[in-house]
Amino acid sequence: MLNTFIRMKYAFFILCTCILLSNDSFAQQIPAQEENIPYLVTFGRDGEKSWGDDDFSQTFFFVIPRFQVQPIYIRVFDPETSGANDEKKGEYNTKTKFSIYGGKTCFTAIDARSNEPIGSYKSGNLLASKNFGTESIYDNEWYTFGPFNPSEGEFVEEYGGTIFKIIAEGVLGDDGNLYRYFLSSSPTENKVVEGGNAFTYEYTFRLTDNPNTVAHLYPYVDEDVLSVKISNFDFDNDGKINIVSIIKNNEFSAPSGENVWAFSEHKIVEKEKQTTLDIQFIKNKNEPMKNNNVTLFVTNQYGALLPVCTVPIGGTSNRNYKINFKEKKKTTPY
Repeated sequence: MLNTFIRMKYAFFILCTCILLSNDSFAQQIPAQEENIPYLVTFGRDGEKSWGDDDFSQTFFFVIPRFQVQPIYIRVFDPETSGANDEKKGEYNTKTKFSIYGGKTCFTAIDARSNEPIGSYKSGNLLASKNFGTESIYDNEWYTFGPFNPSEGEFVEEYGGTIFKIIAEGVLGDDGNLYRYFLSSSPTENKVVEGGNAFTYEYTFRLTDNPNTVAHLYPYVDEDVLSVKISNFDFDNDGKINIVSIIKNNEFSAPSGENVWAFSEHKIVEKEKQTTLDIQFIKNKNEPMKNNNVTLFVTNQYGALLPVCTVPIGGTSNRNYKINFKEKKKTTPY
């Protein structure tokens, strides 16, 4: 089992490194440009799950390659909850806590790689933390955590570098905080960390209001995966969820309704292994939902979570593939 884990992580890191070295500008921002997702979203702890956030907490991991010796910074765009980007419920009353962890177990602790904020998910050494409320000074602005020495992360041989963890949690209130991250080599601007990458095991995000824009999420399929189970929450039946891979043009996944989960299982063939799938959220063009927040995670045949990458890995699908839905005409009266 351990050898399988190591082999899977090593293959994942190598593929991440290969693509990110040639595509750093996309990889360093979260959500990445290729995802067509405007914001991550985390609600206050008293929020309503029917607004799209199932647990009011979100964890991301950053991998810093071993050859990085200069300090790194984790920047948060619009960390407060009060401006035009955020989702208001009544009067703004929300506080969001952003915490960065490194050191032993920050990634390798089992609870850290869960889709639920339970147990020791805050494992590792707390390196920095800050609460953001309604301070207008942070509205539409970047806040920088760091500097961090790359050695302060948890060194994971299979990833070829150190890993840092950032947790956003709604500690007060019921509004939605919409924000972005950037892994940077500068404290004052967004400059890429060559070879760095990011991923999560559960993704809570805002869909664009534009019905012509398709959102993309990229779960990584390692060589031992035989099937995947895609779980999505509170999509509000806002269109279709399509799966595209290196060999598939479309295979539809079950879309969820309001405040409910939907699940669908899909077989994986050999050519799809060691690549990312492209899970596409295709909005309803006739009556698109506005301010639609969705949560998604993906598991393999054993129920183990797959990392959802911010950029596609391993020669995946044609991301510009378009699908047209046409109503079939009845050919019989029955």
